[in-house]
Amino acid sequence: MASTYTISDLAQEFDLTTRAIRFYEDMGLLEPERSGPGGRNRVYSSRDRTRLKLTLRAKRLGLSLNEAKDLIDMYDSPRDTVPQLKKFLVVLAEHRQQLESQLADLEATLDEVKTHEKETRSLLTKANKTGVGA
Repeated sequence: MASTYTISDLAQEFDLTTRAIRFYEDMGLLEPERSGPGGRNRVYSSRDRTRLKLTLRAKRLGLSLNEAKDLIDMYDSPRDTVPQLKKFLVVLAEHRQQLESQLADLEATLDEVKTHEKETRSLLTKANKTGVGA
C-alpha cells in the first residue's frame, strides 16, 4: 500500500502551516483524497508529497506558483520528457535573466550608496576640521 500523509504530517515535515498547504491545494498543486464524516479529513498520497516538495523547490528558485504548477503538471504525464525539459530550460532562462537584472540594479544602488558614504565622510571630516556644527 502506498504511503499516505495527513495535512499535519506534511506541515511538520516541510515546516509549513496547514493554511499554506490548503492554499497549494486551492491552486491545484495538491489533490488529496477525502475521508471521514463529510470528507473533512485530507489524505495526501506520496504523489502529493512529491508535488509539494517540487513546489517548494520551485519557490526557492523564485518561480511563481503558476509556473511551478505548469512544470509539475508536465512531469505527471508519462509522455516523452523532451518537451518538459525544454519548457523547464525556457522558464529557468527567463528567471535567470530576471535575477541578473535585479542583481545589476542592486549593484548600481550599492555603488550609489558607497559614493554617498564617501562624500558624507569627506564633508564630516571638513566640518570637524573647521569646527562647523560642533
